[in-house]
Amino acid sequence: MNGRPPGLAPYAARDQASRGRRHPEPPPAHRGEFQRDRDRIIHSTAFRRLEYKTQVFVNHEGDLFRTRLTHSIEVAQIGRSVARALGLNEDLTEAIALAHDLGHTPFGHSGQDALNRCMQPWGGFEHNLQSLRVVDLLEEKYAEFPGLNLTFETREGILKHCAVKQARALGEVGERFLRRGQPSLEAQLANLADEIAYNNHDVDDGLRYGLISVDQLRDIRLFADQYDEVCRRYPDLPQRRRIHETIRRMINHVVVQLIEHSRRLLAEAGVTHIDEVRACDRPLIDYDPETRAQTLELKRFLREHLYNHYRVRRMSRKAVQVVEALFGALTDDTRLLPPQYQDKLAGADAAGRARVVADYVAGMTDRYAIREYRRLFDPLELT
Repeated sequence: MNGRPPGLAPYAARDQASRGRRHPEPPPAHRGEFQRDRDRIIHSTAFRRLEYKTQVFVNHEGDLFRTRLTHSIEVAQIGRSVARALGLNEDLTEAIALAHDLGHTPFGHSGQDALNRCMQPWGGFEHNLQSLRVVDLLEEKYAEFPGLNLTFETREGILKHCAVKQARALGEVGERFLRRGQPSLEAQLANLADEIAYNNHDVDDGLRYGLISVDQLRDIRLFADQYDEVCRRYPDLPQRRRIHETIRRMINHVVVQLIEHSRRLLAEAGVTHIDEVRACDRPLIDYDPETRAQTLELKRFLREHLYNHYRVRRMSRKAVQVVEALFGALTDDTRLLPPQYQDKLAGADAAGRARVVADYVAGMTDRYAIREYRRLFDPLELT
C-alpha cells in the first residue's frame, strides 16, 4: 500500500504528508486533514454568503441563475469526478473548489474591478488574494486562532495566481510564484474545474436570460458538435431540454478529454511524488491542444456576446456605482462602519483603514450592498 489509501496515486496529495497548518493542531479524529478543511469551509460565514453573490447577473434578477454558491458546488462536483478518475485526493480537490471564491465581492467581476480601482493607492484588490485573506484572517470562529487555519495544501490551491511582490509577503504559500513552480495536481485540477463550470453554465444562464441565442452558438464548435448530435438523436425534444442535454454533453466531452490528456502528461513526466509535481515547469493537468482551442473559442464568444452585452453592462455600471460610492463614503468617515469593523481600526494607518473598508465591502452580498447603499444615500431610508 506504500502508506497511501487505496486508489490514491503516488503523486497525489496525502493527509499524513501535509505540510501542516499555520497554527499547529492535534490531528482530527475519524476524518482526514483535507476533509477537516472542507468541513470548516462549509461552516464558514463567507461560504454561506456565496448564496447571495452572483456570477454574471445581479442576485435579484431571477431565482434560477447561478450564484457563487451553486457555482462552487458545481466546481467541486467536476473536480471530485476528475480526481477520482486520476487517483488524486478528492477531499483536497473539493476543499479548494469550495473555497476558491470566498473572497469575491458582490456583483461579480464588476464589483471586483471597482474595488480594485478604489484600492489602487493601497495595493489594489484581487479576489484570489482576498479568498486567502478570508481563510487566514477574516473568519472569526475559533478560540485558538484567527481564520480557519487550513492546511498548506488547501491554501496553496486557493492562491491560483499572485504577483511577485505580493508572493514575497505571503511566506511559504507564495514561494512557488518566486521559483516558478507548480502547485499540487489537486490545485491544478480545481483551477480547470472552475473554468469548465463557468464556461458551460454561463452558456446556460445566458440562453435562459435571452442574452445569447442558439443560432449564435452554432458557430462555436464545442456547442455545435453536441447540439447537432442531440437534435439528430432526439428530434422531438423540447428546446429547453435540448439545451440542457447539450450543455451536459459539453461538460462531459471536456472532462473526458481533460482526464485522458492529463493521464498522458503524467505518464510522460514520470512523476512519482507531489514534490516532483511542484518542481515541473508546466502543469500536468491540462487539456489537449484541440480541446484547449475549443474552450478558448467559447470563452471569446462569451466575453464578446454575454459579458459585454449591453444589458449586462448596464447592470455592471450600477454595480460599479454602488461599490465605489460605498467605499468612498466609508473611507471618508470610518465611523460609518459597523462596530465589529470599528474595532479593527485601532492604530491603523491610511492603508490599514482602507483595507478594513475593502474587507467589509468585499464581504457584502449583492442585496446587502444595495441595502447599505440605500441606507447611506437615500434620504428616505432612515435606518
